[in-house]
Formats: sequence, C-alpha cells, structure tokens
Amino acid sequence: MTNDAAKKEGQTLGKRCPVCQKPADKAHTPFCSARCADVDLHRWLSGRYVIPGKPLSPERDEE
Repeated sequence: MTNDAAKKEGQTLGKRCPVCQKPADKAHTPFCSARCADVDLHRWLSGRYVIPGKPLSPERDEE
C-alpha cells in the first residue's frame, strides 16, 4: 500500500491495532475500529490489564 492509498483509507502507515494487529485507523487511533477500542476498554474495566504497584496496607482497604 502506498502513502497515498493509506491516507485515502484513513490508515496510519506502520501502526498496528494493539488488539487485532490490523492497520490502525486515524479515526480510532491507536485502534483499527471502534470495536477494538471497546474491547480494550472492557479489558481495562474488567481488571484484565493491571498496572503493578505497591500493595495497599490492610488499614487502607477499610477506608
């Protein structure tokens, strides 16, 4: 695909969707579609993606 063809289709050259690895779309960057953006959001909200950190103390859990 040439640069012109990628621009016409709204794709970002060289970028891939982190969910399905299809070419990313400028309208849904960094994803290829709204569906993949929703899948990623669901993964964050369901706890599948976790950012490691220090464990909370038991006293802090009660607050």
